[in-house]
Amino acid sequence: MLNLPIAMFQILLAIFLALFAQTAQPSITAPQNGQFLRGTVQISGNLDIPNFSSAELAFGFSSLQGSASSSSDNSAWFTIQTFSQPIKDAVLAAWDTTLITDGEYDLRLRVFLQDGTYQDVLISGLRIGNDIPLPTSTPTETPVPTPTNPIPARNEQTIVPTITYPSPTPMPFNPASVTTTAINSTFARGGLIVLVLFIIFSLILRLRKN
Repeated sequence: MLNLPIAMFQILLAIFLALFAQTAQPSITAPQNGQFLRGTVQISGNLDIPNFSSAELAFGFSSLQGSASSSSDNSAWFTIQTFSQPIKDAVLAAWDTTLITDGEYDLRLRVFLQDGTYQDVLISGLRIGNDIPLPTSTPTETPVPTPTNPIPARNEQTIVPTITYPSPTPMPFNPASVTTTAINSTFARGGLIVLVLFIIFSLILRLRKN
């Protein structure tokens, strides 16, 4: 009599663990693909995933420049920092870009799992420009000529020019980020699973009483 409820409970538990594993993924939230960087850059992300063993944050020459850099070629990557404990949605490391030459680079976050496998997160096309001087704007004053013969003031409407500023260019979408829709969907599925588990336990208690 109790074999069927126990089997259903095991199936629901496996489904819940699978859904949790899908939502908990390693990620780099900053910087973004193609971003211009200089000085010391804070790298933020998430390492808190199931079966975490260790992790490594590294950089390499950008694959967009046609170099031999690839995610699986460890010889083309230079370690920024290693991790023995998971970190959840926080600053992972401070990257001093003044120690490398200007150019385009990639960031790779590799998380090793307890079963010997690993998961990679790649941020590509980062443009380092420490030797490029920052643009400076010097306002130019236009001299106002002084009239030699005073002209009586006339009642004219002054036209004020409208200054239009360029719209900011949105940053590229990071495929590794977690959206609000995904979070709400996970909570909804979790609530449904808890409700089903509650009903199953109620049936088990009723069967035991009978």
